[in-house]
Amino acid sequence: MNRKEFLKAMAILPATMNMDIKALNELANAPKTERMPAFFLGHGSPMNAIEDNEFSRGWKKIGQDLPKPRAILCVSAHWETRGTFVTAMPKPKTIHDFGGFPQALFDVQYPAPGSPSIALETKQAIHTTEVGLDEQWGLDHGAWSVIKHIYPKADVPVLQLSLDYTKAPQYHYDLAKEIAKLRDKGVLIVGSGNIVHNLRRLAWDKARLPEYGYDWALEANEMLKKMAVNQDHKSLINYQSLGSAVQLAAPSPDHYLPLLYTLGTQQAQEQVSVFNDKTVLGAISMTSFKIS
Repeated sequence: MNRKEFLKAMAILPATMNMDIKALNELANAPKTERMPAFFLGHGSPMNAIEDNEFSRGWKKIGQDLPKPRAILCVSAHWETRGTFVTAMPKPKTIHDFGGFPQALFDVQYPAPGSPSIALETKQAIHTTEVGLDEQWGLDHGAWSVIKHIYPKADVPVLQLSLDYTKAPQYHYDLAKEIAKLRDKGVLIVGSGNIVHNLRRLAWDKARLPEYGYDWALEANEMLKKMAVNQDHKSLINYQSLGSAVQLAAPSPDHYLPLLYTLGTQQAQEQVSVFNDKTVLGAISMTSFKIS
C-alpha cells in the first residue's frame, strides 16, 4: 500500500473507531506474496461438515496442497444483504443457520479468528460501491462447513463478504475483479454455493444412491462447467438466458452468484480445474473449481 492509499484508510478512521492502531499498521504494511489460488466450492448439505466422504476429502486436499494464507475471504450463498458488507470482528461466531439436522452438527464450533485489518484492506480494495464493516454476522455454514476441512485447526483468519441481493450478476462479477488484488497479498478467496441448487426438486427417494442427477441438472452442470473451463465468463454472467435447464438449476441467485466472485478474480493466464464433480439428490451439484 502506498502513502496515498494509507492516508485514505486513515480518513475513514472516525467510522471505524474499533480498528486499533495495530490493525492500521498491518494494513499499511500488507505484504505482496505469491498469488494465492481462488476456489468455488459446491458445499451441498451442512452434514458434509461432519461426514467423511469424497467431498470433504476433496476440501481437505486443498489445505494439504496450499501454503497457509494470511486469511480467507469467503463469499457464501447464505449471507445476503442490502448493500455490500465484510465481517470485521476479531472473533466471528459460528452460525448454525439451518434446522432439522442431528445435534452433532449444532455442536460444531469453528473458532477461526477474524481480522479487522484485512476487513479494512478489503473495503479499501473496492471503489465501485461503499462496503460496510460488519460486526454482527460471523461465519455461516456456507463458510465454516467447508473451511473446517481445509484448515481444521481454525488457525487462519476467516472473513465473509456478503451478497447484495438487490444487484444484478454483472455487479458481483465486477466487484470480484476489484478484490482480485487481495490474492497477491496472501488472501485465499473462496466462493461457496452450488451451480445446481434446487431444493424444491430434491429426489429424496434417491438419497441412498451415491450420486444421482435429473437430466436437466446434469445438462446444466455440464454446460456451466464447460463455460467455466473455457473462460466464457460473459455467458456465465448472463446465466439466466442459458435456457430451461439452467433456470431449473438456479431458480434463485444465492447459490450461483458465489461462482462469479471466484471467476471474477481469474487472470488471463490462469486455468480452471474441476473437482468434486458429482450431482446428488437429483438437484444439487457439488462441482467445484480451482483457479490458478
